[in-house]
Amino acid sequence: MKSKKEKKCGFNSNLSTASGIPKPPEIDAKLKGRLKIAVFFTALIFFAELIGGLLTNSLALLSDSAHVFMDVLALSLSLLAIYASERPPTSNRTFGLHRVEVLVALINGISIVLMALFIFYKAYFRLINPEEVESVGMLVVALIGLIVNLGVAFYLMRYAKNDLNIKSAFLHVLGDAVASVGVIIGAVVIYYTGYYAIDAMISVFIGFIIFLGATRIIGEAAHILLEGVPKEVSLPRVVDDITDLEGVAGVHSIHIWSICHNVYALSAHIEVTEGIDISRNEQGCLISDINEMLADTHHITYTTLQLDCSRCERGKLFRTMVHEDHGHGHSH
Repeated sequence: MKSKKEKKCGFNSNLSTASGIPKPPEIDAKLKGRLKIAVFFTALIFFAELIGGLLTNSLALLSDSAHVFMDVLALSLSLLAIYASERPPTSNRTFGLHRVEVLVALINGISIVLMALFIFYKAYFRLINPEEVESVGMLVVALIGLIVNLGVAFYLMRYAKNDLNIKSAFLHVLGDAVASVGVIIGAVVIYYTGYYAIDAMISVFIGFIIFLGATRIIGEAAHILLEGVPKEVSLPRVVDDITDLEGVAGVHSIHIWSICHNVYALSAHIEVTEGIDISRNEQGCLISDINEMLADTHHITYTTLQLDCSRCERGKLFRTMVHEDHGHGHSH
């Protein structure tokens, strides 16, 4: 039988049953600075490849510019999430504007899918009737894109280990660098062989990357809007970690969801072991221990916890919600 984990009473002496542990303002300020730099240089690559693709008639470059645009969007959404989190809650929007990020991601994910389909459409006709491509200009633009991407990736690399936003940005920029390598290979093949169809082949490859990335964005946005458990969080492990704490007999009516892509929330009923008087200061101690564990182990920083006596009838782990009439009918 596992022994209960004992914790020191209370990491926050004024903790209430609804708790949040926001990041210090200076951390958000540094994160905003890094993301702004990443957005700026990634946007430069986007415009360079877009203009270069039009001037050289390279569908591969134009496709890669669409791929880079998707990454500009992802980085911008991370930045938007930080600014949205600074907006205070109101009586109409008690969670603030965190979900703006999710709505923008959903809309843009759908538009990127349409963009990928357009690339496939153009590539089909390019494969049937290959068009001449100016390979030297294509190579120069792709090389510039590769160099800038590697520079941004190197800048973000040392911060990526400790911050999920920066890690996501780092992986996006690394993906751009790989796509640039594909365009460079295509430009070299065209220069030496004159085989223009490879431009369309590379654009199809990049189009598939864009399509898969866009469907992932749509899926993640829909998962958040449907109040799904964040993929980084294991609900059974959360339950086990809570019940392992001294003073906890069980958990029921638990809900875990994302407010936005990196802000997790939880509500639950906590069954207290017999002998703990939940009407006294012990409840503050116990809630503090649970909140500290959830923040440190699972990155869940917004919680609403209700303590129940273990002698009371225990509820189910999950609670079914029932649609009810809100009293809009009129009595006669």
